[in-house]
Amino acid sequence: MNRPTSTALAALSLLSVAALTACGGSSDPDPATDEPKAGSSKSASTAKAPTPAEHLAATIVTKADTDGFEVEEPDDEYAFAESTDEVTVDKPVCAPLAYAMNQLPLGTPEADLTRLTSGPTDAPTQLTKGVTFTYVTLASYAPGKARSTFADARKAVDACGDGFTAKANGNESPYDSVTAEKVTPAGDESLGFTSTMTFRGVAHVLHGEVVRSGDVLAVYFSVDGMAIANGRPSDAKLSPTVVKAQNGKLG
Repeated sequence: MNRPTSTALAALSLLSVAALTACGGSSDPDPATDEPKAGSSKSASTAKAPTPAEHLAATIVTKADTDGFEVEEPDDEYAFAESTDEVTVDKPVCAPLAYAMNQLPLGTPEADLTRLTSGPTDAPTQLTKGVTFTYVTLASYAPGKARSTFADARKAVDACGDGFTAKANGNESPYDSVTAEKVTPAGDESLGFTSTMTFRGVAHVLHGEVVRSGDVLAVYFSVDGMAIANGRPSDAKLSPTVVKAQNGKLG
C-alpha cells in the first residue's frame, strides 16, 4: 500500500506552516374508476433527489476508480486551516487560490468533500524522489453559484501573477507567483494554474486545476511534501490518473 507515512504527513505539516478542508407519493389511477389505486408507489422518475452531500459522496473518486491509487480522507491535524473563515489573504482577489492550494472549498457551497490520493504509477521516478499527493475537493452549489465561483477563480489567476500571502492560525504561506496553465478541457469549463513558492531557499512548483460540471466544482492540487521537508526542489504535477477518473465521474 502507498498510504502516507507519518514522516510524509509531517512533511505536509511543514508545507502548511511554510507555504500553504420515503417521500410520500401520488398513485396511478385505476383504469376502471379513474381513481388512484390504494398503496401504489411513487414512480422512480419522481423519487426523492439526493442531497448535495449525498451526491458528492456518490461522486467522489475512489481507489477502484484510480487503478490502485490510495484514496483516503486527509488528516485535519496537518491542515493549514479547517475552514475559509480562518484564512486571511493580503490580496483578497487571490483568496480562491489560497483555498484551492489548502484543500478548502471555494466560495459558499452547500456541501463539500475532500480526498487525498497518492501513488507513484504516473511517474516511476517518484519511487526515488518521493510520492506526489493529489488532493481532490468537490463542492456542490446552489444554481448559478458554481459558475460565479469559477469566475472568481479565473479572476484570481489573472490578477495574482506576482504572488500573494495567506495566513491562518499563526501560519504563513507566501506564494511567489501564479500563472495560468493549459489543461485538458473537462466539464463545462476548466482552469489550470501553476504557483511557485520558496521554502528555506529552495524553489518549489505547485499545480492546481478547477473544473466546473453543472453546479459542482472539482478542485485539484498537488504537492511533494517530502521534497519540501528535505530541502529538495520539486515540481509536483497533478496525477492524470486521478484527474481523469474524477472528471469522468462528474460527467
